[in-house]
Amino acid sequence: MLKKIFTNSFGILISRILGFIRDLLTASILGANIYSDIFFVAFKFPNLFRRIFAEGAFAQSFLPSYIASKHKNRFAAAVFIRFFTIIFIFSILVTLFSPLFTKLIAFGFDEELINKASLYVAINFYYLDFIFIVTFLAALLQYKEHFATTAFSTALLNLSLISALIIFQKSEKENIVFAMSIAVLIGGALQVLIHLYISKKLNILKRLILSFKELNKKREKIEEDLQKFYKNFIPAILGNSTAQISAFLDTWLASFLVSGSISYLYYANRVFQLPLALFAIATATALFPSISKKIKNRNIEEAQKILKDSFWLLLYLLTLSSIGAVMLSEEIIKLLFERGAFNFEDTKVTALVLSMYSIGLIPYGLTKLFSLWLYANHQQNIAAKIGVYSLVLNLIFSLVFILYLQAAGLALATSLAGFVLFFLTIKRFGINNFFSFFDFKRVLILFLLVLIEIVTLFILKSL
Repeated sequence: MLKKIFTNSFGILISRILGFIRDLLTASILGANIYSDIFFVAFKFPNLFRRIFAEGAFAQSFLPSYIASKHKNRFAAAVFIRFFTIIFIFSILVTLFSPLFTKLIAFGFDEELINKASLYVAINFYYLDFIFIVTFLAALLQYKEHFATTAFSTALLNLSLISALIIFQKSEKENIVFAMSIAVLIGGALQVLIHLYISKKLNILKRLILSFKELNKKREKIEEDLQKFYKNFIPAILGNSTAQISAFLDTWLASFLVSGSISYLYYANRVFQLPLALFAIATATALFPSISKKIKNRNIEEAQKILKDSFWLLLYLLTLSSIGAVMLSEEIIKLLFERGAFNFEDTKVTALVLSMYSIGLIPYGLTKLFSLWLYANHQQNIAAKIGVYSLVLNLIFSLVFILYLQAAGLALATSLAGFVLFFLTIKRFGINNFFSFFDFKRVLILFLLVLIEIVTLFILKSL
């Protein structure tokens, strides 16, 4: 199990390092201004759906139904055709009505900015078509317990964007935004190609193509599986995507604030997402197929043991990451972004936003782990209700804190909503079950690790 987690984590780490290089170049070349805001708004919609699909929501709804199905290949083919058709039609609608969709994402933009951004929104949205194909094939690879391709493939998107930034760095800022938008599509196409290659190598693609041809034969045999999946899919999206939807709400509200606020949130959220993806998402992705199979086979004790061991590993890593991000927020942002068009004032604001986001790292990360139990037990509706409660409170907190802390207030609201999400998830998992995970030795190790880190960071900051 550790090998699978390590494979995921290492792949995500490589991708995130390249992502930080991309963000470093973006901050240096575009800065934190209206042009960076336009690109981040344009990329927000497809990136939201990318995170929803690629970081667990699709797989955690699809895999339990796929595992339970007696006609797996036909079931998979039917799901792919239905979803890809809907997403492609949606992409066409975004192209035709791009100003309207731009207004939905950045309601605070004036008419001139809406018109400027709408072209880029339309271009970037087609990345969703590519990423759905990637996510679908990734779910089938997960079933085979192959994680490396998906973990490393996001690096291709970052390499594409880095190339665009280097090639067009001396162009007009509007041309740079256009080049980056095209690079997003190229990155998506490259991700599809590598997944197709590996799927062919593992004989997944051949079976899938045969299932497409035979889909209409005896379709009634998979109809019950399809209905169960469709019934669970929307709740799974709501339940598993609270952090992503919260970030989307932050962008929407930040469009009413001063120029650069969207960029501050974006850069800080990128740093926040690193330990979340590296530890929590990597762990959840690696564990989910195994836990689902064990629960299906009624090996509950084995499933809980895997969950317990993973919980402590994750708690150690997330706690240390959270403390480090809060105490070193200004140093981290300065090191990563303060150069070129990104100045000291931008660093201070972004660092405060990062501190507020980092408070929520532990609850969001642990929720990723415990929500597996709900999804593996086909309790997507319950996970959805929990997610909706958290989002409603997040919006209320945001409207209050934005008045006093501006962009940092939005990040704080997201973190507080994360604690609500975690508490409600644990309540459903079982308070007694949760506390049975605790023992004196592991709690003592956590306390000592935290103490050592805090003392070390204070010494470093005083030098």
